Amino acid sequence: MHSDDRAVANGTFLARLLQFGDSTFPIGSFSFSCGLESAIQKGVVSDAPTLRAFALTAVEQTARGDGIALIAAHRAAMAGDVDALIRIDKQVEARKLSEEMRTMTVRMGKKFMEMSALMIGAPLLLKWRDCIESSVTPGCYPVTLAVNFAGQDMSSLGAFVVHQYGVAATILGAGLRLMRISHIDTQNILYELNGRTASAYEDAAAACLSDMSGYAPLTDILAAVHTKSHVRLFMN
Repeated sequence: MHSDDRAVANGTFLARLLQFGDSTFPIGSFSFSCGLESAIQKGVVSDAPTLRAFALTAVEQTARGDGIALIAAHRAAMAGDVDALIRIDKQVEARKLSEEMRTMTVRMGKKFMEMSALMIGAPLLLKWRDCIESSVTPGCYPVTLAVNFAGQDMSSLGAFVVHQYGVAATILGAGLRLMRISHIDTQNILYELNGRTASAYEDAAAACLSDMSGYAPLTDILAAVHTKSHVRLFMN
């Protein structure tokens, strides 16, 4: 490939990465706080350092859980193995202990696939959309994201970056609406978290699907508290 052609291909990849990773991409992520609302209500998060700690824990847990599933799903999608995708998708849903977290991943996943099928129209995406709509599989967000990127012949690293960035941005965006914190604080935290993505990908890519773990007792407790909360700005 000529150097100019490679530059165009890389430019297209980066543009698509920005598009699908943008917080304005209409899949409803703004409706969720990834547990931050309850953490603030219960005093677990109260300032920039505790918000940083919460966001860091969230992206680390996501990398060890959904991140591993995303990479496995991307490999299955590249091979056209829909049965494997369904197995991975169901394992992701099974590891969401709280109803709100299951709702989040399924709603975002379904909407993401609806948009992807309409925009891209690749056969794999259309088939995965049919599997979701016929309730053959729940359509969890990390798996759907992997199918999207595989359908465009884009890398699992790109999908992983979008997923990790989305978790961090969702939490920090919710923080701006829920607590007294500046954009400088949240951008500093986001910059730090972004710097950890490459190494997190390497670890997740080297793991097996059976290594996927979602152990986060405090998060599960906060989710249970949020379910019964009388005042809620976010869906979780």
